[in-house]
Order: sequence, then C-alpha cells, then structure tokens
Amino acid sequence: MGAYILRRLLLVIPTLFGIMVINFVLTQFVPGGPIEQVIAQIEGRGDVFANISGGGGGETTEAMDAGGDTAGYIGARGLPPEFIRELEVQFGFDKPPLQRFLLMMWDYIRFDFGESWFRSESVVSLVLDKLPVSITLGLWSTLIAYLISIPLGIRKAVKDGTPFDTWTSGAVIVGYAIPGFLFAVLLIVLFAGGSYFRIFPLRGLTSDNWEELTLIGKVLDYLWHIALPVIATTIASFATLTLLTKNSFLDEIKKQYVMTARAKGLTERRVLYGHVFRNAMLIVIAGFPSLFIGVFFGGSVIIETLFSLDGLGRLGFEAAVARDYPIVFGTLYAFSLLGLIVGILSDITYVLVDPRIDFGSRG
Repeated sequence: MGAYILRRLLLVIPTLFGIMVINFVLTQFVPGGPIEQVIAQIEGRGDVFANISGGGGGETTEAMDAGGDTAGYIGARGLPPEFIRELEVQFGFDKPPLQRFLLMMWDYIRFDFGESWFRSESVVSLVLDKLPVSITLGLWSTLIAYLISIPLGIRKAVKDGTPFDTWTSGAVIVGYAIPGFLFAVLLIVLFAGGSYFRIFPLRGLTSDNWEELTLIGKVLDYLWHIALPVIATTIASFATLTLLTKNSFLDEIKKQYVMTARAKGLTERRVLYGHVFRNAMLIVIAGFPSLFIGVFFGGSVIIETLFSLDGLGRLGFEAAVARDYPIVFGTLYAFSLLGLIVGILSDITYVLVDPRIDFGSRG
C-alpha cells in the first residue's frame, strides 16, 4: 500500500502541471485581458488611470487626450504607448508566455500566490476571507446529503417496487430536476419574506447583533441564517446520492453471497449491514472526492448572490470576469492539488472499508 500511495503522490505532479498548462494556454486566447479591463475602466471612470499609474488627476486628463501607438489593445486609442508599456510591466506581460508560466509555477510550488491585480490584497487573504461561507455551504450540504441519502437509499433498495419506493423516487427525481438556484428562489418566496412567510433571514451568515448574543444564541442565529442556502445547495447532491446508494445496494442484494447468507439463517439486518453494506458503499465512497470538492469549494455563484453570501464561488466568478489571473490561477492550483490529494485519501478509505482491496498488489 505504501508503494501505491507513493506512486499516486508522484502522479500528482504531472497531473497538476497539465491542469495548469491547459488553463494557462486557454487564457492566452481569451479576449479582454487585464489590460483591456483597465482600459475599459478608464473609459468609464477617469480616476482609475491615476490609481494604476500612481499619478494624479492631471496625468489622467493628459493621458486620455494623448495619442500615439497603443500596441493594438482594443479600446486603447488615445492612450500613450508609455502608459500601455507600464501596464504590461505591472501585469508581467512584458515577458514571454513561457517565462511567465514558469515564474508563476515556481511561486506556486512555494505556495506564494501573490496579490490580486485589482483588489490590492493577497490571494491567500481573499480566499481565507471568503472561506467561511464555502465551509458553511459545503460542510453542511455534504453532511446532510450523506446522513439522509444513504439511509433513504438503503430503505428504497429493501422496499424496491413498493409504494414507498415509488413515491420517494418521484420526490427524488423532482428534486434532481429542479435547478438549485430555482429552488433557492422558491425558498425565498415562501419562507424569506418574498410573498408568504418571513421565517428566515435573506442576507448574510449572522445577524447585526451577533457579538451581543450568548454562545447558544450565536449557534441558533448561525443555523437560522444558513438553513435556506444549505437546503438549496443540498437538493441536487441529495438526489444523486440517494439513487446511487439504492442502485448499489440492489446490485449487491442480487448476488450469490447474499442468498447464501440468508440460507444460513442470518437476520436481514445482519445480511444488510454485515455483508451488503461494506460492498455496496464502495461506489458511494468513490463519488466522495468529486462531491466534496464540487460542493465544498465550487460554490454556487447564483445561490451566493441570491442570499448575499460572499464566498469562493462568487470570488472566482468575479476574478474570471475581471481577468484577475492571480486569483484565478492561485485558487485553481490550490483546489486542484487538494482534489488530487482527496482522491488518494478516497483510495485509502476503500481499504479501510473493505480490507480485501489491495492497491499495493497492482503492478
């Protein structure tokens, strides 16, 4: 097993490198880079020029009135070439793409993610600031999905073909078919003062008087605020995990060893949880890394926006729109690395659930 883990860890390096290469190359062909973003801001707000160049308002007016070559940037007509070159140096575009990529990877290997180009704050600080929202949505959504879906999936497998299985399948399919953001709007309309009841708050993770509350009051206030966004985030993963668990158990129940165990006089509970459970849960465990990374760090931009939650999903979307590449590539590198590590932990969990699995025996 140790040799297998070592091989997987070594594979992390080329895999992560390939992810970064592909995304870096794609960004070279995407129009509207950071320099174009600055130019667009200048056209809308004159003071942006001063913030970028470090000059005053007089320099802004002179630059806007000046002419000359602007290196072919869209919308840069009327800006002096000196200003464009200054932007290129500031953003690192005065270097060849290969050199920029290698310098970026050297920094990332040392976990130096630099600073945001447009927020004047380090990428690590921004991520840590948005992380509580993603932890809240991801942790609670994953926990609730597993606590409800696995028992429900087992029950559906045991009661396969009965009325219970039929109506729960209908409810699960409806939940899967409704997009999370649409379900979030429905919850807001019904329970957050939209048109009917005002039971839950609409904004933020805590109330304004959070610091004045007791410990129990803070816990209740926190749960009160996260109830609706967590339910909206959980709905899709809940449906998928329930059907996955049911189908996995049905497949195992039909196998010969289950019939043999029943013929020996074992109780149905002993058969299900002593034999079937261990084998059936393997496929559920296999889907854990993608569910964990997708829910925990992916974040729903629309749900975060609807509930006024400033999380990683919203941060990533805004960074992509603004072409804030330090945030885009820094978070991509960190979360890709985490996803690959979680995949290795998933294989280790396989062995813990079923010791018969031996990855170390693979050639």
